[in-house]
Amino acid sequence: MSESNKNNNNNTNNGQETIEAQRAKGGFRYVEDVAPGLKLDMELKTIHHTSLSDIQEVQVIDSYFGKTLVTDGKTQSAEHDEFVYHESLVHPALFWSALLSGTASSSPSSSPSSSLRHPPGTAPKSVFIGGGGELATAREVLRHSTISRLVMVDIDPQVIDVCKRFLPEWGGQAVLDHPKFQLVVGDAHKYLMETKETFDVIIMDISDPIEAGPGIALYTQEFYRRAKELLSKPNGVFVTQAGSADFVPHPHAFPEVGRENGDGDASRETT
Repeated sequence: MSESNKNNNNNTNNGQETIEAQRAKGGFRYVEDVAPGLKLDMELKTIHHTSLSDIQEVQVIDSYFGKTLVTDGKTQSAEHDEFVYHESLVHPALFWSALLSGTASSSPSSSPSSSLRHPPGTAPKSVFIGGGGELATAREVLRHSTISRLVMVDIDPQVIDVCKRFLPEWGGQAVLDHPKFQLVVGDAHKYLMETKETFDVIIMDISDPIEAGPGIALYTQEFYRRAKELLSKPNGVFVTQAGSADFVPHPHAFPEVGRENGDGDASRETT
């Protein structure tokens, strides 16, 4: 290739890079604080919905990760990988409950809409979901054939309505209409503090522990002790989301536990 052709190619590449750089400057960006000193920054393609409920800011946007539910500036789940989050939150806990009861022999089917089958009459039968407004956690729970009762308590009806409208693939009306599903609009913390009912599995699908956020009371030792009291024996299982583990190294994720509980007792009790 001649020097003139090489120069022309370099000029073309440089020109394209300049165009892309200017295009990025002119477009809208979605920026999210993940951890101190760490941000996500990506193209914001569309804002499908934004509103302010009595509890929090609720948005559905389209970004690098597809359609995304955002509350109070924090990503809750995204189209490209919501199944990873929700399946990981639900299925290990339910299978572990079955194993603890000595009745697990489930074999997942290849279809995501099919049931995960357990022997008839076995655990887990009753499940509580705190939060879960996307309805995808309930969607995954209802795949298990043993479930006879699923109670979901979410404090913000606007999140449920927005997800039903803009994110129907997450679960939508099919979950709301399911005969085993009961929706309670209210405070999950208050509900569990007052209920007399026990559950085989308690799943907390709640907002990140943001100070002054709607879910902060659900990340306390008092709450974890109460949840333990409501678990069926011997097969009760409790699971909670507590923020992103992908981006945040362990020392940043659990600084207080590491400093205050050197022997690990409290961390075992609250995780």
